[in-house]
Amino acid sequence: MPLSFIVAWMPGSRNRVLPRPPHLPARATDFRSLLAGVVSIAWGATGASLAHADRLAGATLAQQGGGGAPACMTCHGAQGEGQAAAGFPRLAGQGQAYLLKQLQAFADGTRKNPQMAPIARSLSAAQMRDAADYYASLPGWKQTTAPHTPSAQYAQGLKIATEGDWTKEMPACFACHGITGEGVPPHFPALAGQPMAYTQTQLNAWRAAQRTNDPLGLMQAVAEKMSDAEIAAVSRYLENPSRPGKEK
Repeated sequence: MPLSFIVAWMPGSRNRVLPRPPHLPARATDFRSLLAGVVSIAWGATGASLAHADRLAGATLAQQGGGGAPACMTCHGAQGEGQAAAGFPRLAGQGQAYLLKQLQAFADGTRKNPQMAPIARSLSAAQMRDAADYYASLPGWKQTTAPHTPSAQYAQGLKIATEGDWTKEMPACFACHGITGEGVPPHFPALAGQPMAYTQTQLNAWRAAQRTNDPLGLMQAVAEKMSDAEIAAVSRYLENPSRPGKEK
């Protein structure tokens, strides 16, 4: 310790300005910054642990069910890949906010579905979040099978998805849902890899105003402009999208 610091405490030195010991922070903010850093690191670790716990709870719900709800995988596949033949949608890789909103909509009746309504109503708010967190953490769709054989219908679906039809003010699907249909969270879900039957059912529901829980009524406005043939074509394309080099 410097001599000047000791002398400052000797008799007769009451009015002297005490120098700062060299081992103390120059400002109180230094200590506060240090403390804030420690708290931030601790909170980050805690937050990561909580998120992991939520995903584990969601995985349990998906694989085993809970609270009166059956296991999600029963209909949506072991990895959330959906079931094409039955028209059950792919959940893996969808945005967390979108998945949570749909569960809430099934529960409160703003999205009608006789299968999902009782399941969603049996879930607590925490269980809904856990399930949404879990499925959002899974890998999104990747093309693992050959695309559909190019055809006039497939080409029509490709054009609707990538270009739309501005003769009737119908925007491209990918204008909102991402350049490959991968989705743009939180409002625009992934379309790529969804079963044809599921997408077709949803577009028909929007067109008939049977589904109305989309932001600003965007999907209703788009679907109203689509013919049955266009709905079938784009639904088929989105099930396994690619860009065929040549039509047959």
